[in-house]
Formats: sequence, structure tokens, C-alpha cells
Amino acid sequence: MRCFRKRSMIPFLGLLITSLLFLNLYIEDGYVLEAGNRQLRETTHPPTAVRYAHTSRDLTNFSGTINITYRYLAGNPPPRKKYLTIGLSSVKRQRGNYLMETIKSIFDQSSYEELNEIVVVVHLAEFDLSWCENLVQDISRKFSHHIIAGRLLVIHAPEEYYPPLDGLKRNYNDPDDRVRFRSKQNVDYAFLLNFCTNLSDFYMMLEDDVRCSRNFLTSLKKVVTSREGSYWVMLEFSKLGYIGKLYHSRDLPRLAHFLLMFYQEMPCDWLLIHFRSLLAQKDVIRFRPSLFQHIGYYSSYQGVENRLKDDDFEEAFIDLPDNPPASLYTNINVFENYDATKAYSSVDEYFWGKSPSTGDFFVIVLHEPTKISKIKIVTGTSDRHLDILHHGALEVGEKLVGMKTERVCSSYITLADFKNGNIEVQDIDHKIAFDIECVRIVVTVSQKEWLIVRSISLWTSQPPSQLHTEGPYHLD
Repeated sequence: MRCFRKRSMIPFLGLLITSLLFLNLYIEDGYVLEAGNRQLRETTHPPTAVRYAHTSRDLTNFSGTINITYRYLAGNPPPRKKYLTIGLSSVKRQRGNYLMETIKSIFDQSSYEELNEIVVVVHLAEFDLSWCENLVQDISRKFSHHIIAGRLLVIHAPEEYYPPLDGLKRNYNDPDDRVRFRSKQNVDYAFLLNFCTNLSDFYMMLEDDVRCSRNFLTSLKKVVTSREGSYWVMLEFSKLGYIGKLYHSRDLPRLAHFLLMFYQEMPCDWLLIHFRSLLAQKDVIRFRPSLFQHIGYYSSYQGVENRLKDDDFEEAFIDLPDNPPASLYTNINVFENYDATKAYSSVDEYFWGKSPSTGDFFVIVLHEPTKISKIKIVTGTSDRHLDILHHGALEVGEKLVGMKTERVCSSYITLADFKNGNIEVQDIDHKIAFDIECVRIVVTVSQKEWLIVRSISLWTSQPPSQLHTEGPYHLD
């Protein structure tokens, strides 16, 4: 992991970022990306070459790419736009090197159909060109078929394009070498983002010491489909560092400019929080289980030990729920703002109600009749393990009646009773003859404990192409 320190934000810096970004973020004019196909051994450059610096011209071009001549070390851009670009930035480490293992995991954990929808771009952001050349030879030998198929590119941004990396601000009292490391890392990422702008619809940032879950692209696509119709800037599929962060490719030029503008101010993961907030995504949207795991034992900064692990990671295929669009209602007395929708929500929230009584209900009204194959409901949390549904039943219904703003089903069938606060029913589409319009939780015995509905997960039996999904999945 490469971007971790205790946070102590400076109010003035936040104000500066806000003012500059809102002034320039939506102006549509830009540079043209020039990607020259040079060989690695072309290490000499004209003495008049000018290092990259953000000028007043740049500040009016947040939506345009940055004019950089990249070296293609292996592969070429794919002939057609892909669904997902996976970006990796790698430098020479003092101890350990996990890049080859990371690339292997991306390809090994993907099906043939998934491989056709991704392109992996590796930015060797190292000024030691001998190291780059040796590593490219290894990559080309091991992954030659992926390079030929247009699934793997290795690039390099020449040193002359980098802004000054010495004599920078020592924010947070960091030593000079750490300031240089994290500042260069911001530029490394910015140049990678800039290159990847037009390669795909979406962009995923990974670090170079990561293991992937099986069929991660299928899980990711399911999540993206669930967010259609809702606004988001960054979706997170890991809770660590700059791992598993997903963006719309259209936002990459803005993010690249942003990282360059403030490259010496703070680490990359702090800047990402500001970027997300300034583009009006207030809450973190992070999905569980995590799709990516950190595997490195030594940091790329001075080779120090870094054994951080994501305890939400699952390597096996993750069967995410579909949660089709729905409205949620309850007659349980809600505590503060922990309303019913948060049990079906896309952020780290849940429903929390005061002591429910016999006959109280919690109902999910689907926007369209749907064939449901599985339902799973979890109540309580690890720190409030008594706030579960001690006695309750799960029902499904049909024949909606009532006003449009609060419709309910007139006929219900009981599927099963809750046990230890949880319930999971499978093969529902084989047991129920009708398309389901309502899913209802009914309290069968009053309880003094409050009730937390942690998550409601619905799986449909329609093919994905038939789903009009906007509802979220279970997230952390």
C-alpha cells in the first residue's frame, strides 16, 4: 500500500481546492493527447524540452487531456472501445515486486468473455530505464498472447514531462523523501489516467500488489447496472488505499488535472476524497465483499513493511443480489434518520426502529412484478447483536392496491420464519406461481429490543438484459 498517513486536513487548503475546482471544472476545452510510439531506448530528448507545469491555460481545460508524448513499451491501444480499463502504476521497489503476480491475477480470474471487455494499462513510472526495459521483457514473455490480443499495454511517460519533485512543500511535517515520493506518485497516477481517457466506458484503478476475486468484472458490471439512473463519481470495491476505485472514463481528464494541480499538497487517497466531494458525491459508496485484496508485504516507499489486508475480501465468485427498483414502507417507529430505504441502500447505512410490536411490518414494493429466485435478510449488527428480529415471518405478495404513493399488496403467502434474526429462502420462483410485487417482513411477537434491518437482498431469475435495475446492492 502506498498512500497512508494520519489525516489532519488544513481548512485553507480545502477552501483553495474548492474555489479552483468549481471555477474550472466544467469548462469544455482541452488539449489533444499525443501518444507517440517510441522505443524505450530513445532516452535522449532535446535540451529545450520543458517540464510539465500547470499554467493558467491548464486551469481552463479541466475536461481536456494533457499533451504528453508517451512511449509504448509493449502493445498498442485496442481497435475498439472496451467496457473497462484497469490501470496500474508501478515503480522499482527496494524489497519485493508484485506487478507480475497482479497482472496474472487479473487475467486468470477472468473468463474468456470478460477478457474481451477489458484492457489493462501498466504505467512503468520509473526513471531508471534499464529497470523498465528488463521488466518489459519479462512482461512480454509471460503475457505475449494478451499483448497480441490488445488486452495489455505497457507505457512510460518520460521524466521531462514531470513537474519539479525537489524543494516541495513539507505539509504534515513529512520528511523530504516522503514528500517527493507521494508527490511523484500523484503525477504518476495523473499521467496514467490521462492516457486511459478514451479506451473504455469505465476505469478501475488498482495498485501493483493486488489479487482479484473470481469473475470480478461480472460482479462489477452488476453493480454498475444497479446504479443506472443515479449519480456517482467513484465506486469503491476495496477499503484500502487506491485499490478498486471505479470512475466514469469521462471524468479521467478532470481527475488527472486535479492530481497535477495539487500534486505536492497531500497523498493521492486524500485528494480523491476532495475530488469526489467537489463533484457532489457526498457519501462513500463501497461494496462488500471486496473484489480486490492487497498482497504486498513491503511498501514501494523505502521498502517498509506494510501487511494491511482487506478483511472484506472474498476470492471466490461473489453472487451479488439484483435488488430491483422498489419503494419501502414500515409502520415501526423509526429512530432518527435510519429510515426504511437504508436497508436497501447503496451506502453504509441500515434501518433502525424502536421496539416493534406484534403485527408491525416492513414492506418492499417492487416497481414491476418480478420473478424472485432468492431472498436473504440480515438483522442486527456486530456491535448491536440484540437488535435483531427475534420473532418474524417473511411473506411475498401480489395484486397491488391503494394510492400510487403508498401501494400495498392485497394477497400474501408466507415463505418462512426468521431464525436468529436472519432468513434466506431459495428457489422461490419454483415455489411461487405468480410474479412477486411485494416482499414483507412481519413481526409475530412483540419485543423490547429495537430492530436493525442490516440488509435486504433480492435475486431475480430474469436474465440481466431484462432487468430494469436501479436499486443498489449490499454495501459496506
